[in-house]
Amino acid sequence: MVRSSFKRRGASVSRPPLPPFTLETATQKVRIAEDAWNTRDPERVSLAYTVDSRWRNRAEFLVGRDEIVAFLTRKWRSELDYRLIKEIWAFRDNRIAVRFAYEFHDDLGSWRRAYGNENWEFDEDGLMRLRLASINDLPISESERKYRWPAGPRPPDHPGLSDLGL
Repeated sequence: MVRSSFKRRGASVSRPPLPPFTLETATQKVRIAEDAWNTRDPERVSLAYTVDSRWRNRAEFLVGRDEIVAFLTRKWRSELDYRLIKEIWAFRDNRIAVRFAYEFHDDLGSWRRAYGNENWEFDEDGLMRLRLASINDLPISESERKYRWPAGPRPPDHPGLSDLGL
């Protein structure tokens, strides 16, 4: 898996793999994104995006890393025990489409599974400059949960979305 280093929050640094993507590099990019989101660290996650990145997340529109950090901080304060799996759907040049599902519970212990699709566009340094996300939630019981790994990235041997029938 490709790893990258980063300097400071406002710096523009390369985040391999870089476009144009192949099936292998697009798949790597998706897993790197999944692993980062599963850290639930808004600052870390924000470094994968351009400083002026544009997002549509459900009906919320964000611009820039500061808004991304604020959004993710809010998100993970209310979406407890968050676990995410992403799967590549399609790719071309500097764009990747993914489908995903994540599970979480609220502070009352009510579990949900969110399903969605994202369209990503990257700059030449491999930073995401556009993220368009469509998401729907479904209440689930605790016994219906499928993501039970410890906090952090999904273990390499844990099934993906297709394997889980999602």
